[in-house]
Amino acid sequence: MVEIDSLLHAGYHNPAQRPWQIERTLTKGALMYPIFITDEPDSLIPIPSMPNQYRIGINRLEAFIAPLVSKGLRAVMLFGVPNDSVKDEFGTAADDPSGPVILAIKLLKSKFPELLVSCDVCLCEYTSHGHCGHLNSDYTIDNTASVKRLAEVAVNYAKAGADNVAPSDMMDGRMRAIKQGLLEAGLSHRVSLMAYSAKYASALYGPFRDAACSGAKFGDRSAYQLPPGSRGLGRRAIERDVREGADIIMVKPAMFYLDIVRDAKEIAPNHPIAAYQVSGEYAMLHHSAAAGVFDLKTAVLESMASLQRAGCNLILTYFTPELLEWLD
Repeated sequence: MVEIDSLLHAGYHNPAQRPWQIERTLTKGALMYPIFITDEPDSLIPIPSMPNQYRIGINRLEAFIAPLVSKGLRAVMLFGVPNDSVKDEFGTAADDPSGPVILAIKLLKSKFPELLVSCDVCLCEYTSHGHCGHLNSDYTIDNTASVKRLAEVAVNYAKAGADNVAPSDMMDGRMRAIKQGLLEAGLSHRVSLMAYSAKYASALYGPFRDAACSGAKFGDRSAYQLPPGSRGLGRRAIERDVREGADIIMVKPAMFYLDIVRDAKEIAPNHPIAAYQVSGEYAMLHHSAAAGVFDLKTAVLESMASLQRAGCNLILTYFTPELLEWLD
């Protein structure tokens, strides 16, 4: 019986992942592009709060991604944006074989086999209440039921062909459950696990909630996402996810949390460290440049340098299309 904490192969199985293991200057291989997949198959819908970003239908996806792959895109992160009609209390549609994420996995792996396809694993886009898991009768999170469901979704994404699964829900213990599920499915050698380990309850997610139509219908997520001032909790969460089998450790948001990125690098020196430059950070840089505050390219490259200086091997950013050109 192989122990969970012995499973290392998935973290470097795919060639796109190997640069993440190495501290280096910014290259195209250090970038992952988050994209939103809508269940409206022929749509390419601009997101007003995120300039140059879209909700992409499955029939438009190949044409959207092909030019980026030709410019050197190595990895994407998929977020499903389902129609309200499929949402229910339990997030049943999250791993629907005919839903946007699984269709996108299969299309991308068919058309671009060298592209690493990562999937965000959460229920908030698929629940009628907009929270990231199942709820108790008093509207608090049912952690046990949530973890069970999240592990099912992650394994089904892996079975569909995903190279990496990335639970963003911040439930306790979900990393171990997903890693065990991948092991039992015979996929632990191929599918890596990226932990949204230090994910803070930030004001910077506003444009994302607009993009993914995933706002909570009541309350907020501060009972399970980390308080912004909590360095100690961030460190404990990183340590926990390392113990539970994470292949990659993520900090989110990025630029407001560089101290946590550095903590992650010190706590997990043998793991790739990722940071997610979130929608609010993207929008701030865009709108500041549009107002003449600074040059967009210069500011974005400086932001990338700050993340790498803090210890990042992998950066998730909506600026990936521009960076693919700028790095040439």
